[in-house]
Order: sequence, then C-alpha cells, then structure tokens
Amino acid sequence: MSHQTALAATEDRRRCTGEPHQSLHSLVSPAGEPLAIPAARHPEQAELEAAVFLAACKIGGVSQDPLGIVSVRPEPELLGIRMLAEPYVIRYWADMLLPRSVADDSSDPHNHVSGVAGLRYCREQGGICLHRPGTPARILLTGFNPRWWERVVDLLRSDYQLLQDQLDWTSDERATHTAASTFPVKEAPIFSPLLRRIRATAGPGEINATDAWSSMGGFRLEATDGPPCPELIRLLGDGPTGLGWEADHKACTCLCDHIRGGCHIDFRDPATGYFVYYSNGKWGRTNDERHRGFMVDANRDAFTR
Repeated sequence: MSHQTALAATEDRRRCTGEPHQSLHSLVSPAGEPLAIPAARHPEQAELEAAVFLAACKIGGVSQDPLGIVSVRPEPELLGIRMLAEPYVIRYWADMLLPRSVADDSSDPHNHVSGVAGLRYCREQGGICLHRPGTPARILLTGFNPRWWERVVDLLRSDYQLLQDQLDWTSDERATHTAASTFPVKEAPIFSPLLRRIRATAGPGEINATDAWSSMGGFRLEATDGPPCPELIRLLGDGPTGLGWEADHKACTCLCDHIRGGCHIDFRDPATGYFVYYSNGKWGRTNDERHRGFMVDANRDAFTR
C-alpha cells in the first residue's frame, strides 16, 4: 500500500479527531479502506461523553481548538481527549464538570447538583481519568500537567461542597441522573459520537467555538466559525467517518463571495429521528491583541479564587 493511499484512508478521521496519521497508520487495512471512527461500546460510556460535552461546550472560543480540545482518541471503551495546555481551559473544565451539592428547596432534582452527576476523577499515568462509580465509562484527559487539575480542585474545595471524595453516587446525584433518563429525547446518541468527531465542527480560522443544547424536541448545535457546509455534511453524513445524518434543509452562504452572514443546516439523524439544528455564525474572529490579553488574564487567574 502506497503512502498516498494510507494518507487518504486516514484523511477524514484525522479531520474529525485531530489524530496524527502516524498513530492511525497501523489501523489501515491492506486494502486501504477509509478508516472509521468507533462508537462507544457501552451505554454508560456514551452517556458520560454526552454529559461532559454539554457541560464543557459553553467555554466559548479560546483558540483554533473547539472546547479547548486539540484532538480525541476514540476507542470503544475509552475516549482520550488531548487538551489545550492552557491553565484557563483546565480551570474551566474542572469547574464545569465536577459535581457539587447545591442548596435548593426546589423539588426538581436537577437543581440539587451542579456539574456532571456521578462524575469522579483519578490521576493516572499521563493524565486525569474521568469516570463514574459502578460503570465502565472512562474519559482520559491528557496534554497538560495533571497538577494543574489538582490545584484547581483544591481551590474549588475551599468554596464548594465537591462530591469527589464520595466513593459512590450520592442520593441527589442518583435522582438527577434518573430524572434525566426519563426525558423523551436522549442526548447520548447525538453528543457522544459528536464529541468523538469534535474537530469536524472547527473551521480554518484562528478562533473556534462550538456550543450545543436541547431545543424544540431536538438539539441545537452552533459554531461561531465552523467549516464550509459541504465539508461538515460530508464528515457527519454518510461517509466512512460519518453519523449518517441527513441534511433535511440548508441555507448556505459558503459559496457566495458577495453575501455575508451565517449558514444554517437542519440535520436529521435517521437512527433516532432526532433533528439537530445547526448554525455557523461566521464571526471571523482572530487571535488579536484583545484576545491574547484575555487569555493572559484568564491564565493568571486560573489558580486563584
């Protein structure tokens, strides 16, 4: 098999995950077939990935890397995430993901726990492993000094009742998770595979941000500076790396050199019947002096209260 054939076989997966060709070369078949992206094997793995995605995606645009994710390494029983080595990104992830008790008199169990219910972490060689007690779900965060994560956790502990030291789920966490499982629209089938392809939502610009939430009996997906629509449709559609999503409706300005404005695609997932309403704002942001100043201040404050 020629080098060019092997490169072609890994091209779409590399575009979706950010993995280097060298790490994928051994997975290419002798026939040089395009390399697929494995799905989460266990429902608990998919649920954890979806919950982490939705908690982290509000970070906004910090670099070319959506959610501060440089690359992902999808395996059936594990998702590896290489993070952007910026203290602000690590602070944000720990702050948004780690569960804590919330004093609230509401009867809604979602108001009693913030963060990802049941999430715990442990330090492993090379990174921080996110997991849920009693499940096989695992996400390994790498690419940064693990001590950064631990310093942030120490700061959060001084202000919040973190649930990290609980060996099992608390009753409030169980109630929150159970309540979420009764929703008629399930998040895991959409956002677990999307997190495993998160780089597909990034455009060629200097600053990328991706956000998502439940909406209108389906889901909203927004990119501030996403890729051209034909590319996104191919990567998430019927290609070898795709999800099988169908473009049900599209309002696209990608090929117009005289019309400014965003793009909109209504995707439909045939496997579930869910709609994902996507928009690309085309903000055109750059890593200018103002943005660099923001990151300097944010990194300086990452290890302070």
